Amino acid sequence: MKIFTAGCALALALVMPAAQAINQEIRALFRPDPSQPNKNLFENQTANSGYCLAFPAKCADGKMFSIELPVRYSSNRPLIPGDGITVKVPADWRRLTITNQDTQETETVEVRITGVGSTYVLGDRVEEITGISHTGQAHDKLWRSGTGWLYAPSPCVGSGLSGFNSTIYRFFWHTPVEASCAKNTLFRIPSMVFDKLDFAYELKTPNPLSMSSGLYTGSITYTMGPGGDFHMGYMMFPDDETLTLDFVLDVQHTLKVDLPPGGNKVSLEPEGGWAPWIDSGRKPKRIFRDQPFFISASSRFKVMMLCDSLGGPYCTLGSPLGNSVQVKVSMSLPAGIDGPGNAPVNRIPLSFNNWAGPFQPSLYVERKPGAMHFELDPFAIDFLLRPGLNDRLRGNITIIWDSEA
Repeated sequence: MKIFTAGCALALALVMPAAQAINQEIRALFRPDPSQPNKNLFENQTANSGYCLAFPAKCADGKMFSIELPVRYSSNRPLIPGDGITVKVPADWRRLTITNQDTQETETVEVRITGVGSTYVLGDRVEEITGISHTGQAHDKLWRSGTGWLYAPSPCVGSGLSGFNSTIYRFFWHTPVEASCAKNTLFRIPSMVFDKLDFAYELKTPNPLSMSSGLYTGSITYTMGPGGDFHMGYMMFPDDETLTLDFVLDVQHTLKVDLPPGGNKVSLEPEGGWAPWIDSGRKPKRIFRDQPFFISASSRFKVMMLCDSLGGPYCTLGSPLGNSVQVKVSMSLPAGIDGPGNAPVNRIPLSFNNWAGPFQPSLYVERKPGAMHFELDPFAIDFLLRPGLNDRLRGNITIIWDSEA
């Protein structure tokens, strides 16, 4: 008889529940407003829910926004007399980096939580828990303070929002500082739940006039639960462990340059015209043209000049006869747009195939006048205005405006 002995091994895998997380997008937009040229703020595009949906005027006055999320905090045991529900949120400013998805430029956004609220749900009717038949009084007497959650414990501040029935109580507290705000129970509560998480927030956004166009994105993550950023009591555990705010800031700048009718054809002439030279042979001191244009700009930009050139910084005008001269080109911009060194832009020279700038608006400039200046130097005037020369010189000069300075 042959006996086979088989060795068996049993492998046990302990499967831990995956950590739950919740994300909330916050979008803001900057688009220049001609009626408010000095406005350099983003407009929050995120729809309000929760407190600010119920009290829009109060939030508008304080430039506050609110979001209500389906995060549920539940007690892990009955609450006994003396237990405290301590509420604490990240009320201090916190910083995050946002990045332009095209240029990879970075900026900083700051956010703080300025209020928190929810609806608490009791495991039994408050009248049964306290022995008090009047529902409002029963909610008040449930807590050591003798007042319901309409009245926030210091340092939190009540908002005036409340609503209740026998098993629920809705509240919202302002959080001016990052500290715990506690309510202590006087009775045994079989179970307690915060049904949703309602929070208000405030933003500090960068100056959009100094940012490039495009979408800037970045995130900040908060912990939730006992000892976390959103703490609702040491016996209150949320069904999500982290909250991530995903920021999307959309910068839609304007850069537009308009020429008056016929402004793309520039004729250089002496001051007062050619009559003094034709009639009396009096040589002009200047041959030039100041060509106006109108610019609308809300962000920094740079300028490049392209043309026929002999290799130096100037553009060349020539003729079929083989004559040629160089023309100097410079640019002036309206007040409100500064050049390098934060200086006004008055006849700043443009060089062939080189970027000039950057030029930075300090406010939104809407269709303000600037000028391109074209001028021959004295040597070119002497060359052209000599006896026996009859010619016409031409050339093409292209000015490139680039908002991605």
